Amino acid sequence: MNWLTFLLDASATSNAYGYLPIGLQLIFAAGFVATMIAVSQWLGPKRKTSDKLETFASGIESHGDARQPMAIKYFLVAILFVLFDVEVIFFYPYAVNFRELGWEGFWAVLMFVSFFLTGFVYIIKKGALKWED
Repeated sequence: MNWLTFLLDASATSNAYGYLPIGLQLIFAAGFVATMIAVSQWLGPKRKTSDKLETFASGIESHGDARQPMAIKYFLVAILFVLFDVEVIFFYPYAVNFRELGWEGFWAVLMFVSFFLTGFVYIIKKGALKWED
């Protein structure tokens, strides 16, 4: 039996009945999780003490409110870091297939880099990376 007849045979028998074991397993898993949560709520201890209700921050006394306003610069720098970090991920497939892509691939990557450099120059001109307020 070669792979082509195997694929044709598999596609001919694909219907909803083939997914029954998967559906049963998902239903069983969801029921098991729900049952375990309900049993732990029902049988588990319910003693609330002041020590248990106190906030714990690695053994350090907590002071102040956690809802203090934070500068938007932190979020902006984090988003920019992720953006330019993801850019580096796209260089790996290009480096692996460098010879096969030829000049067309080179020009495509050059255009890709130019778009990101244009964005980086825009960010610098807008002052997004300046920390002074």
